[in-house]
This record gives sequence, C-alpha cells and structure tokens, in this order.
Amino acid sequence: MISTWSTAVGRALRAVRGTSAPMTYGLIVLCGLIFALGPASGLVPGYGSGDALLAAQRAYFRHWGVVPAELFDGPAGAALTPATALFVHGSWVHLLGNMLFLFVFGAMTEERMGRVEFTLFYVGCGYLALLGYAAANAASEQSLVGASGAVSAVLGAFLYLFPRARVTSLLPFLFFLPLRFPAWVVLPSWAALQWLAAGQASDGPGVAYLAHLVGFGLGFGYAWVRYGRGTRVKAAPAPVTEGERQP
Repeated sequence: MISTWSTAVGRALRAVRGTSAPMTYGLIVLCGLIFALGPASGLVPGYGSGDALLAAQRAYFRHWGVVPAELFDGPAGAALTPATALFVHGSWVHLLGNMLFLFVFGAMTEERMGRVEFTLFYVGCGYLALLGYAAANAASEQSLVGASGAVSAVLGAFLYLFPRARVTSLLPFLFFLPLRFPAWVVLPSWAALQWLAAGQASDGPGVAYLAHLVGFGLGFGYAWVRYGRGTRVKAAPAPVTEGERQP
C-alpha cells in the first residue's frame, strides 16, 4: 500500500516538474493527496466508519478549517487556519470542482505571473477570501474549508489578463451542450450567479459564496493594479466548470 502511494506520488511530481505551470499542477496534486489521506475521502480505514467516521471528519475540519467564532476570539494559532483550510476539502465533489477550475484557469495565469508570484498570489488571496467570509460571519461555529476563495482569485485575475480567451462551457439548460464563449462573458456570469446565491445563503453548512466573491474581486483587483491596462494577453482557448462552508 505504502509503496503504491509512493510510486504514484513520485510519478505525479516528475510530471509536475516537466510542465510550464508546475505550481498549478503541484497545488492540484497536493490538495488531492491531502484529501486522499484525510477522513472525508473514505479511503483510510483507520478513521473507522459510521458515527466514528463522521466524528473524525468533524474534528478534522474543525482543526484545519476556519471557525469564524474562534478566529477572532480564540487562540493565536487560529490565525493560521485561513491558510491551512485552503488545502482541505469536504467531499470528492468539492475537491474535483475546485481542482477542475484551477486546472482550467491556473496554468495560463501562472505562466503570465511566474511561479513565485502566482504561489504568493494564490495563498494570499485565498487567505484573505476566507478571512473576509469569517469577518462577515464572526459568530459562526461552522468549519470553513476549501480552496474556492483562492481559485476564485485565479478566475478574477484570468478575466483581467485574458478577457478574450475562449472558454468551453457546459450549460445545463441546453442539455450540457459544450459551447465556447470569451472569458469576459463566462466569468462575470459566474460571479453574478455567486452574488445571487450569496444573498440566499443560510448560516448552516453549504457553499460559502461570499468567499468566492471576495476572492474573485481580490484576484481581478490585483491583476488590474499589478499589470496595468497595457498587459492583457491574447490567449488560446481554455474549458470551464463550477467551482463550497466549502469554498
């Protein structure tokens, strides 16, 4: 079992090193590995099953995720949780949705920014997105996990840097027929849906749409300030999805 995992991780790392966007693919591998080894994946028998597994998941999310009520009034170590929560996901759907968005939009954004800047941008915007959500829900005891705030920042930056890049979208009301639209149509439409959903969100478990909006705004604003009006790039096509609380 251990040798199989080691072989798989070794192959993934070798593949990552050979790409033009190693940090994007490295983040995908890292998030996948952390999820596979955690209780939410259901792949590790040591966490038990039934009620024991649910208890392990709750403890895991509370330890590594952001709990708004503890972030501002708890121990000093809670200040690190907006960073650790970026690498923790609540379900397979949560993980795959975020990583698909990162796969689609991260590589071109990383190539434009460079490896170090992209990594700092991803973690910094993700941290602030979760912090923004926590500040708006300061009394909440719900654990908040997921990379959606950081991934949303990547979408915002992509929109500014590559507004004419054509994105393949699957539209449910057209029977998931794949259609290609420019990023300036797809990504603002996505952000508008997040805005509408945020207005209807409850305080219970679910999707932290506000973290998506904060991340998206931070990413777009960063690209605007950092790169100015003369650096937008005409880009090759790229595919889309939906990119959770679980942000």
